[in-house]
Amino acid sequence: MRYITGLTKDTLKFSKRIYRYSKNYQLRQRVHYIKLILSKYLLEQGNILTLVARFWKTCLVTLAIALMGYCFEGPIPMAMASQEPIEINVSLGNEAGELKFFPEHLEFTAGQSYTLRLDNPSPIKHYFTAKDFADASWTKKVQVGKVEVKGAIHELELQPGGQAEWVLTPMKLGTYQLYCSIAGHKESGMTGKIVVK
Repeated sequence: MRYITGLTKDTLKFSKRIYRYSKNYQLRQRVHYIKLILSKYLLEQGNILTLVARFWKTCLVTLAIALMGYCFEGPIPMAMASQEPIEINVSLGNEAGELKFFPEHLEFTAGQSYTLRLDNPSPIKHYFTAKDFADASWTKKVQVGKVEVKGAIHELELQPGGQAEWVLTPMKLGTYQLYCSIAGHKESGMTGKIVVK
């Protein structure tokens, strides 16, 4: 068990170094995905045989996906690309101008693909800010009208009447804070909770 944990920690350190210094965006995304999987196994406790088997299987498959994707410019992770996303609708405020998220509590399953449909029916702009959740998730894309944005996302700004679609896969278990980062909105109760199981 110590060997497996030690190997995982060494691999995690190495992947963090690649993520920090690589200039290739796709390689950084693949390494970030591997890093999240390895972090998950460091946190889990369980049967040693199951842990060893899952660890090696996941490492080999993930490394193969990362290398294949790097060589052939394919999407990452490939298994998730074929998965049909679950749709979740979230409103930032309402027509009455309430400073709330509807719903305030969001639940996700780690490894499952989701389409988060955001809309702002209120008369003022709002932000969907969940930095830690975004860091612990793999973002496939953010779609706004006919514009598709790819890359790391930390918050989305929605103007009155605005809509956005965020396709993502949560990778790390935990409870994350959601809030609107406009001055006074968070303090007025425009907060929420995101749970990844």
